[in-house]
This record gives sequence, structure tokens and C-alpha cells, in this order.
Amino acid sequence: MFEQTFKNIDDTLRKDAGCSSELDYVEQTSWVLFLKYLDDFERDRQTAAELSGKAYKGIISAEYRWESWAAPRNGNGKLDHHSALTGDDLKDFVDRKLFPYMKRFKTDAEGPDTIEYKIGEIFSELKNKIQSGYNLREVINLIDELRFGSHAEKHEMSHLYEDKIKNMGNAGRNGGEYYTPRPLIKAVVKVVAPTIGNKVYDGALGSAGFLAESFEYLKNSKNLTTKDVETLQKSTFYGKEKKSLAYIYEQKLTHLEELTKSILQKAFCGELSGE
Repeated sequence: MFEQTFKNIDDTLRKDAGCSSELDYVEQTSWVLFLKYLDDFERDRQTAAELSGKAYKGIISAEYRWESWAAPRNGNGKLDHHSALTGDDLKDFVDRKLFPYMKRFKTDAEGPDTIEYKIGEIFSELKNKIQSGYNLREVINLIDELRFGSHAEKHEMSHLYEDKIKNMGNAGRNGGEYYTPRPLIKAVVKVVAPTIGNKVYDGALGSAGFLAESFEYLKNSKNLTTKDVETLQKSTFYGKEKKSLAYIYEQKLTHLEELTKSILQKAFCGELSGE
């Protein structure tokens, strides 16, 4: 399901004048996917609040929610094509309203470890390169059909994005960009053999592969205490990346983990942009 959808998205972006390589395809797919994940995350939070009898205040204002501009529904729960923005209207909304709104989250956030700060930081480095609002509408419609409810679906998504990273590496080599294969990363981590209490820093973070595999290695340490888990969550993983593309990819994946309340996200998502 996901594989065919990604192929269809790439085919759509390939015919757009603003996207010229695999690097562009991944970047532009990622920001749309991120917004879809963010909307799913909001829905989960709202449902949890309602079940506990609490009021919920959304992160994203109503005008900028996915259901408002990207996928408004009719009475039958189907996409309302009469209300959904497309063409120049969609591009103008995304470029002149949506992106500036998302960028403001960085300055308005309470701190760098908040979801709001990450939203702002991601969009402060982003630009919508899709020049045709009709192509953008096709991409949005394809992504709106994706569902991530089961473990199998999440696993398939992660696997496909690993393939995307390989393609990004091939596309970026002429520009001096390389993405280390996961088997090599795992071998390096095993040789280094970090222990609880060490700080793991990657000065060329890329897609956070070394930090993610270091976490996987450390979380399997024997006899982990509550203090050890807290150390992993708050004071172990650090990284720096000057290119926005890889950071967007990494944040999108960690946001998926956040939706499933994964300990992996808690361990490094808030630390990746730290010094």
C-alpha cells in the first residue's frame, strides 16, 4: 500500500517544475506527511482528553488543521472536493499563510524540547518547492489516504523511508552528501559499545541513524533502573546538522514514534537539536 503510494507521489513530483531530484521528492513529501501525522497526533490527544473528562486545547489553530485546508469532509466522511483548496488557491494558502504560521511556533514555544518548538524549527528551514497547486493537491490526496493504525503499517512506513534515505544518499553524492547504511551504523555502535552515563554526540547528524541505533543498543542493557531510563531520555543523545532536509526526515519519523508514545522518541527527539 505505502510503496505504491510513494511511487505515485514521486511520479507527481517528477512532473513538477519545482522538484528536480530525489532529494526534492523526499523533502516535499516529508513536510506534507509531517502535517498529516501532526493532525493524527492532535486527534489522539483530543480523544484521550475526552475519555478522561478533560478539555483539550489544540496545538494547531482550526484554520490550519489538516481537516480544514487539506482534507475537508462532507456528511459521508468523504473528501469534499468543493471545499478542498487546489490550484493557485492552495499554493497561495500554503506559501503565504500556512508556512508563515508554522514558522512562528519556534519563537512562541516555551522551550526547545516542546513539540511547538520542533514544528517551528522544521518549517523555518523549509520552503514549498511544489510550483503547481494541482500537483500539490494530488500529493495531499494520496497522503490523506494513508493510515498508520497497526504495527505492521508503521513497520512498513519505516522500512520504506529507509529506502528513501538510500536514494537520498545516491542523489546527494555529487554534492558531497552521504547517508551511512544502517548495517554499518550498527557495526560501529557495537564496536564503540557505549554504556549508560556516556554522552552520544553526532556532529553530522543526518537522519539520526547513529543516535537511533545507539539508543537501541543502550536500551537493551541489562538491569536498567528508572534512573538509567531517565538518563537515556534526558541527558544522553545530542546532535547537530546544518542541512534542513535530513533534519526534516528525522523529525517526521520521531513524530511518528511520538504518536505511538514510543520510548525511542522520548529518548532522543528533544535532544537532537541541542548543542
